[in-house]
Amino acid sequence: MTYASPTYVEETRIGFRFLATHTWQHHVLRVAINDLKRLIGEPLPQGGSLLDVGCGQGKSFRLLRDAFQPTRLLGLDADPHSVTLSEAEADREGMPVELLTADCANIPLPDASLDIVFCHQTFHHLVEQERALTEFWRVLKPGGLLLFAESTKAYIDTWVIRWFFRHPMEVQKSAEEYLQMLRKQGFVFDAKNVSFPYLWWSRSKDFGLMERWGLRAPPPPGQRDETLVNAAVRKPRIA
Repeated sequence: MTYASPTYVEETRIGFRFLATHTWQHHVLRVAINDLKRLIGEPLPQGGSLLDVGCGQGKSFRLLRDAFQPTRLLGLDADPHSVTLSEAEADREGMPVELLTADCANIPLPDASLDIVFCHQTFHHLVEQERALTEFWRVLKPGGLLLFAESTKAYIDTWVIRWFFRHPMEVQKSAEEYLQMLRKQGFVFDAKNVSFPYLWWSRSKDFGLMERWGLRAPPPPGQRDETLVNAAVRKPRIA
């Protein structure tokens, strides 16, 4: 397989299959999009152009359409097979989606051409993270939104995830390090635009089993290694 990114890290077979499951769409994608909507606040942006970077197999398309009603929906992935599956998903949903087989670090779109960039569980797969973030900034219009939902090093660097999935471990970051990257790039946001979900599937050791069985209380924020970070951040209207 020839990928659109020279630094692409190929997913395992089980990881690729997981992205087609109901669990992924319902317990991961849907939950993240609902949380990002909350972080944006009311009124939600409607219409305009929206790009899903790292769209995978297109399971986000219907959820993004229902949430934001974009007049132009685009999906980008470096894996040609994923793009083919995304095209089939868009056809099943009866949705017009423009699909790009491309690298997040080299997005083939004009400057200031997008209203929203949706980056869900993609960034920790990218080797060239700084370049990708610069590209997100470039293609967003002034005032545009980056919807960023990411797993952190505390989760990616666990035996379960290392066993079943494949990632570039040298670029994994903490929640605060990801937020620092966003600030350094120039994105603006407040505490109300950021969340640190502690979902069962993201528990770093036992998927929350000890807590569900009543054998241990969940650690409060500030006393745990955050495994997820969601942020709705803006490119300022005036740089």
